[in-house]
Amino acid sequence: MIKHTTFKTLAALSCLTLAAPAAAAEQGGGSGFLGTLHKHHVLTSTEPANGDQNPYAILVAPVSAGSVQVGDVLVDNFNNQGNFQGTGSTIVDYRPSTGKLTTFATIPHDLPGCPGGIGLSTAMVMLKSGWVIVGSAPSTDGTTKTLGKGCLVVLDSSGKVADTITGPDIADPWGNMAWIDNGETAILFLSNAGFGIGVPGQPVQNTATVLRLNLSIPAGGKPQVASRTVIANGFGAQADASVFLVGPTGLALGKNGELYVSDAIGNRIVSIPNAATRTDSAGTGTVVMQDGLLKRPLALATAPNGNLLTVNGLNGQAVEIDPVSGKQVGAQWIDKDEAQTPPGSGDLFGLALAPDGKGFYYVEDDVNTIAEAR
Repeated sequence: MIKHTTFKTLAALSCLTLAAPAAAAEQGGGSGFLGTLHKHHVLTSTEPANGDQNPYAILVAPVSAGSVQVGDVLVDNFNNQGNFQGTGSTIVDYRPSTGKLTTFATIPHDLPGCPGGIGLSTAMVMLKSGWVIVGSAPSTDGTTKTLGKGCLVVLDSSGKVADTITGPDIADPWGNMAWIDNGETAILFLSNAGFGIGVPGQPVQNTATVLRLNLSIPAGGKPQVASRTVIANGFGAQADASVFLVGPTGLALGKNGELYVSDAIGNRIVSIPNAATRTDSAGTGTVVMQDGLLKRPLALATAPNGNLLTVNGLNGQAVEIDPVSGKQVGAQWIDKDEAQTPPGSGDLFGLALAPDGKGFYYVEDDVNTIAEAR
């Protein structure tokens, strides 16, 4: 999303922290998990020293390794300091225990082995082995006119580039990844939204996919791709002047082996059965629920009660869904910035559950911050 509000001083950030309760306190979320959350706190700016903007992916570190401590919150940036989309190259590390922000990684824009360069997307994971894998959906001028195929970048636990993962089945890894981590092996699920995408104004392309990568992780070695399978395809994707790409964005695993996918263009959540073991594509899967409170659903996460959480791209709400019944449990305003219409439109992207299960972290790209709902 193209944004223009930034924070250059701690004083400016403190002003936002004081103002946040007036904008976002005591917002009803109905019943369910959202109904237990009553306050929203801005934690820190996400801007590193190089001025990168537009925070996208967010995750909580599962282990201590290298420069990362367990419980740290990692966030990547999609825009550079000039606010050009698809050119951000940094991952920042927020440590809740100290309230400090550091730069975990700065990836070269012209990284060899990554077609089109670097523009860090919502696809990011940290494995138990300490490896961080992040997606790139790159541009050289901030538009899809120069959209590259991108890649997955493999980083060690100190933020150093170790490898890239590419192939004909990878084109602009876009959505937040889901994964199964067994230590010596791992399974990654990622959406690819870049196949056949042109420029804004062109028709929707039903070419987006969900790819499963099975990884082997030898002791002391970097992750290796053991197998790769397209398990879903036919989702809509489209270039967009304000948000760069619109395509399947959220991925979350269910308790019975299904993978839930937020189909942004279809304005729906779908289910892909037997995600970890299937050998073919399920197409666009089975619809779990559609429309209603959903307004271009983006990231997905599983709440402690088993329900799904998503954030809307076209307003500032988080929505809770019972995936078994398909019922929309409720919605809660977590970004009410009236500079956008509707309030908060285009501000929300990634979210991640807090380790204690009593809230979640999210990014607000209108003001380049990490926030927490509790």
